[in-house]
Amino acid sequence: MVKQLEPTPSGGKRQHVIETAYRLFKRDGYHATGIDRIIAEADVAKMTMYRNFPKKDGLIVEVLNYRGRRFEAQLDVLAAQESPPEQKIGTIFDWYARWFQSPDFHGCLFAHALAEFDTPGHPVFEAASAQKMSFKERLRRILETAIPTQRAESVAAAIFMLFEGATLLAQMGQGETAVRDARQAATDLIAMQSRRP
Repeated sequence: MVKQLEPTPSGGKRQHVIETAYRLFKRDGYHATGIDRIIAEADVAKMTMYRNFPKKDGLIVEVLNYRGRRFEAQLDVLAAQESPPEQKIGTIFDWYARWFQSPDFHGCLFAHALAEFDTPGHPVFEAASAQKMSFKERLRRILETAIPTQRAESVAAAIFMLFEGATLLAQMGQGETAVRDARQAATDLIAMQSRRP
């Protein structure tokens, strides 16, 4: 008899399923990874899986939220530091550079979700979009310490696109060059806007 699991934010079999699905989804994609494979890799009973995640879409959303929380925790630590915006943005590029060089790099989990679930209103689309917009908003808040709000919004959008483009180029095997060029472009943008009255 399988004991009923209480959903918990961390630890236990529920979290183990999320982490297993995360690993499989980022490597092989969402549609290509079936529930039976996740069950087998996580070594849980089907009843455990369906009790915690009645639908695959719900599991995907949980995986995206899990990954988003990890990234946002890093950004929270960075935001608390006393350093100029260009240094904080540079630190994020450092993270990306290390990510691109990791043998575990398979591109952006959120971008892949948007590609595979491209219908606005779909829970997976909405979860992935929310994370992307949250990152852009965090960039804006970092920039606002040195650039007026209205300009910080457009500079944040441009730097966000630099991160997105660098990630795509990294998937094409050009990560080192992409990070270097994107970082320089972001630094130039910030410097130019900081000098404006």
